[in-house]
Amino acid sequence: MRSPIVQEVEAALRGLSQLAERVAREMAGDVEQVVELVLHALDDGGRLFFCGNGGSAADAQHLATEYVVRFQRHRRALAAIALTTDTSLLTAAANDYGFEHVFERQVRALARPGDVLFLHSTSGESPNLIEAALAAREQGVRTVALLARGGGRLRELVDIALVLPTEDGARAQEVQLAIGHAICDAIERRVVEQQGEGEGEGEGEGEG
Repeated sequence: MRSPIVQEVEAALRGLSQLAERVAREMAGDVEQVVELVLHALDDGGRLFFCGNGGSAADAQHLATEYVVRFQRHRRALAAIALTTDTSLLTAAANDYGFEHVFERQVRALARPGDVLFLHSTSGESPNLIEAALAAREQGVRTVALLARGGGRLRELVDIALVLPTEDGARAQEVQLAIGHAICDAIERRVVEQQGEGEGEGEGEGEG
């Protein structure tokens, strides 16, 4: 007889698998739109920005690194910046203006038309992400949000909203990271093809 822990682990993994399967079936076309948006931005010299809170902040940093260093293939470095990493900036902005402005101030300072801002959230209700999306709109920066739980207010403020069909924040974050990897993989393949390089597949940063 299987132990309660084994049953819990199986249920968690099956829940993740079922959500990933549904997203693959229902949202692959939406993800393709993001790939095309990012390719266009990078081809025109634009940059990618990533932000989120908590576990989503970790995902933002993780994905920005995949673009700058590499994911699976040797290729040119791609311009990507995580807005979650500068502790002096984050604490100064939070202290002087409030935590809701920690990303917005960076968007206004760094982002330009032609750039793309990725916002990671499970609720779509984080004030600092909402302020960042509003600033991006004013700056002429395109926006992509990875969301769940209906998407919240953020859903209506971005150019492309990938709203996962789940209320489970943990499963949402796991699939959001998988989507981020799939987008990066598609981008990387095309960058390699454009450069005429061999794919040179090997262990990337995200696998370490």
